[in-house]
This record gives sequence, structure tokens and C-alpha cells, in this order.
Amino acid sequence: MGTLKELFVVTHTESIHHVENKVGGWYDTDLTLRGERDAQATAERLAEVLGEREVEIHSSDLRRASQTAQAIARRLSLDVIETTALREISYGAAGGQPQEWLDARYVPAPDNDRLDHHCGIDGAETRRDVATRIFPCVEAIVSRPCAAQIIVTHGFTLSMVIAAWMKIPIEACCFVSFPAKSGSITHLRQDDFFRSRAVIGLADASHLTR
Repeated sequence: MGTLKELFVVTHTESIHHVENKVGGWYDTDLTLRGERDAQATAERLAEVLGEREVEIHSSDLRRASQTAQAIARRLSLDVIETTALREISYGAAGGQPQEWLDARYVPAPDNDRLDHHCGIDGAETRRDVATRIFPCVEAIVSRPCAAQIIVTHGFTLSMVIAAWMKIPIEACCFVSFPAKSGSITHLRQDDFFRSRAVIGLADASHLTR
């Protein structure tokens, strides 16, 4: 049984907003020195796993993801295809604010209407907003002929990438969550016999030294 498609979804490594305890989202910050080291370690792990296979890299255009992707690209001697569609969920007016600012204003989603809940923050995206841009992006990536692909994205967005890969309907994504550390690798595979879409490894961070 051969492999039809493999995706390796990477969450960007440590960024400046992490150590400054600021809200990320679309707030655009660089990697820290530790983030740069972890990006190199992530690149090495992917090089080991992929070997000589043909591969392409897709990434969020926010700097922390783009810089992680570029570290991988340098190791694999590849280019990066960047897109706004793979960005983290936007926290609107909270982006770049101290985390305490968001914590004091954030309204948790209820058990109903979770897809369209704005969390009480001006300009924030909903789950539906994120899914609506992620799902067609993932479908477009998967439909490309390259059999092995890397997607570099963000913590919240990872859950929607996996949901899109599994073909979970957007309306069923109210509670979807796959927690992951920065610099993690999630391995997704579709075989060419059953055409099943499997999660082979979820949020693996064993290649990172802490």
C-alpha cells in the first residue's frame, strides 16, 4: 500500500510576543533566539523524516511562522509559499496588548453559537471566520500534485488545519481543539488504497530540547 499524500503541520517556534506575555493573533513579531534554535531543530527532524522525497512548504505570512518556515526551507533547499489564509486567529483590538488586558475582557464562548462568538473583543475573528479561510486553503494545498507537503502555521489554526484535513464540516467545528506546543510537528497521511485520512502523529515536540 503506497502513500498518496503526507502533510507535516508545524506550529511556529517561540516568538517575542510569547516572552513579553502579549497577545499574538495578527500581532506580528519575530522569533526569539530560542525560537530560531528550535526552528533549526524542527528543520533537522523534518529532514530526517522526509529524506530525499520531493516536498514543498506552505506558510502563514506572519513573521514568526515565516521565519520558522524559512529555517526549514534553508535546510531542505526549498522555497516557501506564503499565504494570509494560514494566519493565526485574529484577536482584533487585543493583538499586541498585555495578556492581562485580554484576560480581563475575554468572554468565553457558550455551549451554543460557538462558531460565531466574538469573545467580546472588537475586530476579533470567530471560529467560523478562521475555518472559512483555512478549509479552502488546505484543500488547495492537498490538491497539488506534490506527495509530501509542510504547512507552517499557528497554535489555534492547527486545529482547523487538522479539521479541514479530516473533512470535518465547518458546522461541526464548534468544540474542535488540538493543543500543541510551539515548534510541534503533526503528521497527517492519506493512503492510496483506502484513501483514509489519518493522524499519524499529533503535536510531536520530542525534537526540541527544553
